[in-house]
Amino acid sequence: MKFVVSSSALLSHLQAISKVINSKNTLPILDCFLLDLQGSTLTLTAADTETRLVTSLEISEVEGHGQLAINAKNLLDPLKELPDQPLRFEINDENLEVFIYFHNGKYNFIGQNGIDYPQPKELTESVIDISIDPQILLSGINHTLFASADDELRPVMNGVYFDITTDDLTFVASDGHKLVRFKTLAAKGAERASFILPKKPANLLKSILAKESENVEIKFDSNNAYIKMASYTMTCRFIEGRYPNYNSVIPQDNPNKVLLDRQSFLNALKRVSVFSNPASSLVKLQLSDNMIVIFAQDIDFSTAAEETINCDYSGVSMNIGFKSNFLIEILSNISSTEITLELSDPSRAGLILPVEKEGDEDLLMLLMPMMLND
Repeated sequence: MKFVVSSSALLSHLQAISKVINSKNTLPILDCFLLDLQGSTLTLTAADTETRLVTSLEISEVEGHGQLAINAKNLLDPLKELPDQPLRFEINDENLEVFIYFHNGKYNFIGQNGIDYPQPKELTESVIDISIDPQILLSGINHTLFASADDELRPVMNGVYFDITTDDLTFVASDGHKLVRFKTLAAKGAERASFILPKKPANLLKSILAKESENVEIKFDSNNAYIKMASYTMTCRFIEGRYPNYNSVIPQDNPNKVLLDRQSFLNALKRVSVFSNPASSLVKLQLSDNMIVIFAQDIDFSTAAEETINCDYSGVSMNIGFKSNFLIEILSNISSTEITLELSDPSRAGLILPVEKEGDEDLLMLLMPMMLND
């Protein structure tokens, strides 16, 4: 096999798919990229045991065809240091020796037979498909992924739940302390369906969807999905199990509503939380007429901080505690200038809602309170 390819084009494609490769693999061949040469198209694949990402690029001066697995470090690390220039690949089909010629030098190493590279699982006959705008998919993942868990005992919480109906698509993530529900009317399915997308493929989609413009096609059965984009195709295995009924934990009757500037609230929390106990990160919010006092202290080191910010609030006076880093994380993932904080009492979850909403989107964030001693 022989072909010529641009070093910068090859590097950009390899970097995009290289995030799939684990640092430690049970199958040594998964340390490699799979190169599949057919005609003037070079298809590149990276995979682990559950996720697979494929992309392709056009090449020139092609001789022959076939498959070859090349160690990712041998290919990626030298390319990062090369200026943009044509690279000439020459592969001996018998002993799989690879020569890469460039402007003032060459690289030489042995590849592996591409036949040994694992193939993706085929979908069963009961396939469901949905078409979605890439920016809507990206927005759903961006708004929810941070709230997912890292819990070995409850693996269903370690991803983003896609709840598909004939009217809308809802993205949900929760770690038991915080929950995010992002609903969009701009995407829907032909029938009711759901799946849990694991963190790794969700993070991979975050990194590549921003440059996509054509609709993303998602085909899935009970265990696996094929996610086809204009430039990439991803295959991934779902997290198995039943996702909890997320709507049942969202409190419906919240008479105490606080309207406040998100950035002012966020900045005050960041300053005050520095003085909270590192073990608990507890901050106390003291609500009274048109005013919130944010208070934190660390008794062990005799430090404390307090800030007052103005708000629109006419409910009952209330003290409620939250884990500051969770609250800061939630506020950092809302783009609205103003937010509404909906509360019922200090023992029940608080809802954080953006005031400004896109026409087809509905975002709700929930945070469980912490117990206060006073």
